[in-house]
Order: sequence, then C-alpha cells, then structure tokens
Amino acid sequence: MSIVTSKTEQSRAPGYVVAKRSSWQGYPAKIVIYGLLIFMSILFLIPFYIIIRNGLMSQPEITAPDWIWLPSSLHFENLDKLFNDPLASMAVGLRNSLLIAVTQVFGQMLFASMAGYGLARIPYKYSNIVFYIFLITLMIPGAVTFVPKYVIVSYMGLVNTLQGIILPDLFNVFAVFLFRQFYLNFPRELEEAGRVDGLNYWGIYWRLLLPNSRTILISLGVLTFINSWNSFIWPLVIGHDSSTWTVQIVLSTFLTAQTINLPALFMGAAVGILPLLIVFLVLQRYIVQGVARSGITG
Repeated sequence: MSIVTSKTEQSRAPGYVVAKRSSWQGYPAKIVIYGLLIFMSILFLIPFYIIIRNGLMSQPEITAPDWIWLPSSLHFENLDKLFNDPLASMAVGLRNSLLIAVTQVFGQMLFASMAGYGLARIPYKYSNIVFYIFLITLMIPGAVTFVPKYVIVSYMGLVNTLQGIILPDLFNVFAVFLFRQFYLNFPRELEEAGRVDGLNYWGIYWRLLLPNSRTILISLGVLTFINSWNSFIWPLVIGHDSSTWTVQIVLSTFLTAQTINLPALFMGAAVGILPLLIVFLVLQRYIVQGVARSGITG
C-alpha cells in the first residue's frame, strides 16, 4: 500500500508543480492590470480633488503662483455665501434643476414608451413610414430647430417660465427608438395571455410591458436626468428672471468679463455635480443592461 501511495504521490507531484508554476505566471499580468487601473482611477479623481480643494480655499490661495496641495484653513464660509447670494442663489438653482430634470425624466419615459410600444406592437398601414420619419428627425441638428422652438414657446406665452424650459424636451425620438427595439424583443406569449384575460392594447402596455421595462426605464431615465441637469443654452434663453435659473446658469454668474469668483465657482461646481454622482453611482449598472436589452448591440 505504501508503495502504491508513493507512486501516486510521485505521479501527482509534477502536475502539482506545473499548476503552481502556471498560477505564478499570471501575477506579472495582474500587477500590470491593477497598476493601470489604479493609475486611471487617480487620473479620474484628480478633477474632483481640484474642485473640492479650490472650493475650500480663498481667492488669493487659488491664484497664487506656487501650487498648494491643501488649503491652510478650510473656508466653509464659501458654501454659506453660495447659498445666501442675493443675486444668484444656489438653492433656487438646485430646486429648479431638480424640478425640470425629474419632470422631463417622467415625461420622456411615459411618452417614449407609449410611442415605442405603438411602433413595435400595434399593426397599422403606415407604421414603417412613421418610424422612418422619426429616424430622419434624429439627423436634424438641434441648432436648426432652436429658433422655431423658441418662437413656438414664445407664442404660447411660456418665456421666462419653468414650463417653457420643460415642455419642448418632454418627447425624445432617441428614447422612442430604444423602446421600440426593446418591445420588438418582448415575448409575444405574455401579450397573448393578456388578450386571453381580456386586456386591450392599453391594458397590455400598462399592466404587462411597462412593469417589465424597469431596466430600460431606469437606464434612459439616468441619461435623461444627466442631460437635463447639464442643459445650459435653452434654460438661459428662456429663463430671464433669476427665479427660473438652473444650477448651470447660477454657476455662469460667477464667471463674468469683469470678475471671476473662483471660490464660489468651484464650490458651486462641487454642489452641482453631487446629485449627478449620486444618481450615476446608484444606477450605473442599469445603463449597460438597458442598452443591451434594447436590441441595439445585436
């Protein structure tokens, strides 16, 4: 028995050594990969470090010729001045940006999902023609429709109102395209089961398709929220009064031809980017899943 055991151990020994050596062979590659990831992470975090550093410094320290890694004293009064500025309050900008972004997210998701379901599942004679017209509108630059859109909003009497900022972007053709692709791949068996239960097209959409579209709803909602939050030109043209200013417009008031309020500008940037970071970090995995399930990737 001992002889057999020793032979078995000898027969396994070379394989064990080879396996051990092969595991060590992957370490240099892992070191290089993790080193690159750490380096890229540091590069990604540098802008955030500069924003927070400058937001907590004074104007002379920011404009000093010598680089200062950390402020000598933390100027938290910059945050207090930011929210108590009588000319451009960041609190008003955050409130308006949040209201506009949330309204546009819910509006675009509702209307785009309805249009996408109609193009994908409701048969009618000119469905393909309507879909091609939608695709053609994607090729029209936004600068071409900017003036006509302003004329329509002005004719409706919505200039200098939040409604004038919100309404033109409640419908998005790209979101319709994504929903159509998603609903084309939706199992027809579920729809047939709904029809057996007596559901019409609206009931199938509202009770079957929409509850099962959570991934694409969240992914498109995140992208819509980010685009709406970062919008600048349209809110600037429509919102003349400071009560309708968004975060981006409030930030622009700190950068003028006469003066540049760097502490307020960087502190405002830190406050303005915080909601985007929270939304993106919490829901980032749904962005890739939603695009993949929409059918674009294959």
